[in-house]
Amino acid sequence: MIKLLMIQPENKEINKFRRLQFNNFSQITIPYLAAFVDERKYEITLIDEYSQKIPYSKRFDLVAITVNTPNAMHCYEISRRFRQKGSDVVFGGPHATLLPGEASAHCDYLVAGEAESSWKQFLEDYCIGAALKRYESDRPPSLEGLPAPRWDLLKRSSLMKGAVFASRGCPYSCRYCNLKQIYHDCYRSRPVTDVVSEIKAMRSLFFVFWDDNFFARNNYAKQLLQALAPLKRKWAAQATLKDCNDDGLLRLAKEAGCMYLFVGLESFTEGSLGDAGKAVNRICEYEQAIKRIHSHGIMVQAGIVFGFDSDDASVFAQTLEACERLGIDGVTASILTPFPKTPIYEQYKAQDRLLSEDWSIYNSKTAVAFAPRLMSPEELFEGYSWFRREFYSLKSFAKRMRISKTNVAANFIINAGYKMGINRQAGFVKKITINAVYAIGVFIAVALAAIALFGPTGYIDAKAMLPITYREQAFCGLAFGSLPMLFASSAFYSANANSSRLNNKGYALLVFSPLLVCSVCALLIAFWILAGIVSMLA
Repeated sequence: MIKLLMIQPENKEINKFRRLQFNNFSQITIPYLAAFVDERKYEITLIDEYSQKIPYSKRFDLVAITVNTPNAMHCYEISRRFRQKGSDVVFGGPHATLLPGEASAHCDYLVAGEAESSWKQFLEDYCIGAALKRYESDRPPSLEGLPAPRWDLLKRSSLMKGAVFASRGCPYSCRYCNLKQIYHDCYRSRPVTDVVSEIKAMRSLFFVFWDDNFFARNNYAKQLLQALAPLKRKWAAQATLKDCNDDGLLRLAKEAGCMYLFVGLESFTEGSLGDAGKAVNRICEYEQAIKRIHSHGIMVQAGIVFGFDSDDASVFAQTLEACERLGIDGVTASILTPFPKTPIYEQYKAQDRLLSEDWSIYNSKTAVAFAPRLMSPEELFEGYSWFRREFYSLKSFAKRMRISKTNVAANFIINAGYKMGINRQAGFVKKITINAVYAIGVFIAVALAAIALFGPTGYIDAKAMLPITYREQAFCGLAFGSLPMLFASSAFYSANANSSRLNNKGYALLVFSPLLVCSVCALLIAFWILAGIVSMLA
């Protein structure tokens, strides 16, 4: 039997960013492709790098890796290590489809494009030793009768395994999007009964549709929603704002359990929408469309992209103001990224504006891969980071909820999850914890000193042993109370060692006063003990 390892990769940078987020539904690709594998011929091991380590020490005959652009360099290194051990490696996925020549240099076999038929053919050929170097579907594969993803092979919580797709493709052609280069250029949908059966088999109450445009085919969407309603599940999907103008469709979506819709607004300026090639969006229609979605009790998660050629440094504050004014519930903010083969990539490459072709920085979240026209790369990244912090602040949440008034409790939990992720990313949680410990230390010190000074017997009843006064007991209590302050101040200093705040006299006093108090009290207590011993000997 052939030992097959299937890897859903994540490089360290992406993994670090994703693990800070609140909701991380699993990608569906590898569990889905695993369903095509004949287990009479193959022994499957599935690894998701989000939560698992790659077992380099084990021996596999064949290693299958789905390669997207930000993970490309990481995948090439994974392949190198396994090929050195004698394993064959097969690549598939977006990057292998966009740049097959580059990817082929790092693997033994390549499956480009949509893989329903070609992946299955490759597995059959490999099993008999007749596999070709490259496979690619020459026509759109049928989406009927597809096998259910092998979620049982994936080590994730059942809550995060809730993912399904009902359709493939998008009728629009945004200049920064690579769907047209990855998929066959036609919109297709699965039979409603197949989708419903797959959802019924899910263990989780919550799930997400990974469709690129869930409402693109209105009649199909309505049929699916009517079939979903009896399942009593909760879900989210992605749709174009233009397709959300149908009240009947939104009513069915709410009855079927829709909690929120991800809508690609992209920008609030006409110039940037032109740069994006997003002609389907009309800014003048945003407010009415969002109100319509909210009126059906559905939250709006807006997709915002920063860095178009019409964007300058003022775009971040303008976008925040617009989001608060419209009551947008959540935002997935991204840095414009020129993915290979897209029109924007070709434009920036011709203009010599690509900063690097180290694909690991092409992740839309942690780096800028090109030279913006009206600001520096640093300004773009700092502005994007500022927007995320401000949007998910409590102040902004309150402003947005006054307008939205939609699922406030669920909204708060989702926003708080994003806020926690941003705080962890910025190291705020560590600082808040240290400050809290310091405050507790101050409280303990004051409380113990008060008990020692004003209590009927004092902090410790040592009068029977030594001639101790209430004043001396107060020193003793203050010393004990200062110990937690001492530890907290040390941690506080470590967390702020490189901060200009330590130049402030108030902060310096906070850091060093516990040490001073402990030292003085220790000297007084030592003097008190020495005096008591002398008194007893006399």
